[in-house]
Amino acid sequence: MYFEFSRFKPIERYKLLSSTVTPRPIAWVSTIDANGKPNAAPFSFFNVFAEDPPTLGFAINHRSDSDRKDTGENVRLQKEFVVNLVSADCVEQMNITAIEFGPAVDEFAEAGLTPAPSTLIRTPRIAESRVSFECRLMQIIALGTRRSLVLGEVLAMHVPDEAVLDAQRCWIDTQRLQLVGRMHGHHYLRMADVFEMPTIPVDTWNAKDNR
Repeated sequence: MYFEFSRFKPIERYKLLSSTVTPRPIAWVSTIDANGKPNAAPFSFFNVFAEDPPTLGFAINHRSDSDRKDTGENVRLQKEFVVNLVSADCVEQMNITAIEFGPAVDEFAEAGLTPAPSTLIRTPRIAESRVSFECRLMQIIALGTRRSLVLGEVLAMHVPDEAVLDAQRCWIDTQRLQLVGRMHGHHYLRMADVFEMPTIPVDTWNAKDNR
């Protein structure tokens, strides 16, 4: 089947993209408003893009052309945010923060989340998250009229000691984090079927022709 995207409405393109580009990691973003009140919201259009500078990015889908989500407004105001990752034991709390609450509602309180102090920025981390990245805003890129791509420089990472295999070598026990990925619609994926496949060195590949 061939899909030419210019022939489809945005919502239909979303269905095609979100049901095939999977699993996607979830950015559980915490921010603060002008009064220091915390906000938390999940975004599954998210990934890591570079290591020098270390760069994360997530896309915000605005409610309308004029009504922007609290996360975007807070990031624009404070120039910082925390990307917390979602593990299997806190998916229900993450889902609560996905509710379209108004600006006056404290998502931390609604979901029973614990704000934990960050080290280099004012914005709190989500204590229940097993991985948190303190980020400084790099830029916000408008993607049409309804989405914005937020790029942040990672200043620091928090991860449980028991998930660190070797701190000097920066080896993390990824499977122990039990992170959850977004599939399509309301479907999510737990980390279960993991396999190893080393990259083949070019010399090894070329040597097969001489056998």
